[in-house]
Amino acid sequence: MPLYEYICDACGCRFELLRSFSKADEPVTCPKCEAPGARRLLSTFAALSKGSDGTTTSVAGGSSCASCAATSCAGCKR
Repeated sequence: MPLYEYICDACGCRFELLRSFSKADEPVTCPKCEAPGARRLLSTFAALSKGSDGTTTSVAGGSSCASCAATSCAGCKR
C-alpha cells in the first residue's frame, strides 16, 4: 500500500497515511486538530546507494532524506 503525505489547511500539520491508490484523494481528517479536508501533497522520493566504502549517497530525488524536499537536513522543516 502506498504512503501518501497530506497537509492540513487549518493548522498546517503535515502527516503521512498508508492508503490504497483508489482512496488517495478521498477526504482526510487531520490527526492533530481533527479538521476535515486535509489535502494530499506531491511527495518526493529518495533513492540511496551504498558505496564500496560503506557510505550512503543520494542518487535520485534531489533530497538528502526521503521525508522532505530540502537539499540538506539543515533546511528540513520537520
